[in-house]
Amino acid sequence: MKLIVLTLALIVLSPPAARADFEAGEAAARKGDYGTAYKEFMTLAVESNIRAQHNIAVIYEQGLGRPKDFAIAVKWYTFAARQGLAISQNNLGELYRSGKGVAQDYAKAFYWFSKASNQDHALAQKNLGDLYRKGQGVKKNRATALKWYRASAEKGQPWGLLSLGRMCDQGKGITKDKAKAFQWYQKAAEQGIPLAQNLLANMYRRGTSVKRDDAKAVQWYSKAAEQGDAWSQFSLGRMYEQGKGVAKDYGQALKWYRASA
Repeated sequence: MKLIVLTLALIVLSPPAARADFEAGEAAARKGDYGTAYKEFMTLAVESNIRAQHNIAVIYEQGLGRPKDFAIAVKWYTFAARQGLAISQNNLGELYRSGKGVAQDYAKAFYWFSKASNQDHALAQKNLGDLYRKGQGVKKNRATALKWYRASAEKGQPWGLLSLGRMCDQGKGITKDKAKAFQWYQKAAEQGIPLAQNLLANMYRRGTSVKRDDAKAVQWYSKAAEQGDAWSQFSLGRMYEQGKGVAKDYGQALKWYRASA
């Protein structure tokens, strides 16, 4: 959920009426009453309250009680981003990168990710690293990509952890280090990232930088497979078919192969 909840700064700086409107919108959103949340947030958004503007954007981006409309989301994220709200700057960058609600523009994505990253927004730092790694909107620079991935990972951002792990695993922009890759994958996997869980399971299955452990491989494949990761579903099916780390079970193997297929 990307909706912003009321913060101490807002409590201190906002007049009582604004605080009441925001709290009412927040309470309604928590109950799933997005119609009421929209009305309360909009009252503040039109008065340039940046947190309310952000929340209106999220409502339109995710289709929460209103028809999904990326173009309107871009509009409201832009209002908040221009006032310096890092989370809106990151989300706006994501829409420019994907071309949702606006023409795809990596240069503008780079601009907004940079703005948010310089405010220590962890996900924006990971996203900025992606642009440097791929050379999108900026000249390709793996060393700079690594810098931003590390900044994100050190804050515990799960996608930053995964990205740093892959750089270590593949030796891109850094000396290849499977042991460090394992550590970063594990941290991301523990936060529920399916790809990290799959990569960690692969390392346990192959005994890469860790003692081979088929049971732990099954454990991590299962976590990712249950979240719909197709490669993990296939690998889990194979573990059941071969009876590695789990009792041989052709029924379970078929179930997971079918899910993957």
